[in-house]
Amino acid sequence: MRRGRVALADGRIREMVLAPVTERAETGGEVHWLPPVAGTVVGALLNYRGEMEALGDALSAPPYQAPPKAPILYLKPANTRIGHGQDVVLPADVDAVWAGGCLGVVIGRTATRVSAECAADFIAGYTIVNDLTVPHASYYRPAIRHKCRDGFCPIGPWVVDRDDVPDADALDVTVRINGEIRQRANTASLVRPVAQLLADVTAFMTLEACDVLLVGMPENPPLARAGDRIDIDIAHIGTLTTQLVRHAQGASR
Repeated sequence: MRRGRVALADGRIREMVLAPVTERAETGGEVHWLPPVAGTVVGALLNYRGEMEALGDALSAPPYQAPPKAPILYLKPANTRIGHGQDVVLPADVDAVWAGGCLGVVIGRTATRVSAECAADFIAGYTIVNDLTVPHASYYRPAIRHKCRDGFCPIGPWVVDRDDVPDADALDVTVRINGEIRQRANTASLVRPVAQLLADVTAFMTLEACDVLLVGMPENPPLARAGDRIDIDIAHIGTLTTQLVRHAQGASR
């Protein structure tokens, strides 16, 4: 099943349960899509093999000295999270952002020192995340100002139950800008597959129910600018839509 949350026109919040065959969520109209989960969002960097290969010898040069041996993590705090179909106002100092098509692993119960073999027991389901990021060159220490602007973590439209996703390590990910395909990837290219990533992260930090673990952003994310519509499709999950709008004079962000 697909489980989402919407705000109705009269202000009421409604939990929605949709049949697995539903692929798209309507935008606008009488409902306002909310993020389907409200926990901490933890992202992993350099978890696609193509991303590692593109950096090549740079990872063995200063300041890095060697390729990473453990997951490189970052957080997307509460101010970044918005729902499907919502606008993101680009800050006045940002000309363009990377559109990051990410599979989000939704945690179902408290996960501490989980083994890869038992990881599925701690996964409630999967969602789509657009990890909007101001382009930058730092990989080991991503600056907060690049990842954590207001609205920079669209999530949704819903969470798909774990058992309705045949194989989380073999999902096609497609990013479209204004309807044009700008990126294709597949989670089969993950350095750490879903279960191993969950095991490696919970080896040193606890994840709670409704937290979201991002498996990573594929290499060469496309750039998007104000006025662009971003659609991220992930097989067996659906489509997450985000519209970028220009910062207005006097706007608060």
